[in-house]
Amino acid sequence: MSRSWERKVRKNMSAVNKQRKKQGTGNLVLGAEQTEKIVGRNFIMPIFLIMFIAMYLFLVSGSEELVTDTVFWLTIISYIGLAALFFFRRPYIIIGKDYVQSRRLTGHKRLSASTIKAIDVQSSAIVIEQTQGANWIFSKTLNRYPVDKLAEKLKVFAKNNGIEVKEN
Repeated sequence: MSRSWERKVRKNMSAVNKQRKKQGTGNLVLGAEQTEKIVGRNFIMPIFLIMFIAMYLFLVSGSEELVTDTVFWLTIISYIGLAALFFFRRPYIIIGKDYVQSRRLTGHKRLSASTIKAIDVQSSAIVIEQTQGANWIFSKTLNRYPVDKLAEKLKVFAKNNGIEVKEN
């Protein structure tokens, strides 16, 4: 299908989905819009934050004035909350028809197939090389991504979009 036709179909599908939502029925999903979402687990940053809190508590435990202060305990609770946020906010990669999307530190980012130079598949990590900007790295050790499953999906994506795949 041409891109203009796909836009028309997508626009009409969103109108139908709004009507179906009001009626209480499920959404229709266009075959071209089906995506694959692969999630990992972030545990490095929460562990670092918990260790930082423990070190902070150990260093400050000698001062009675500071330990009884409300701001001290508010800081501790805030760091624990931040560690929980990093742990429960799982990293992901969404592989669409002609794009790859992920949550980066600054928010959700999307790469179209035309901006991807190559995909480097390694045993413990996958690197998506961009034509401009920093490479995206999906690591098995850092974010617990299922690299084997991710590699299969990205190879199919690369084949469909004419992107070079490097295997090490």
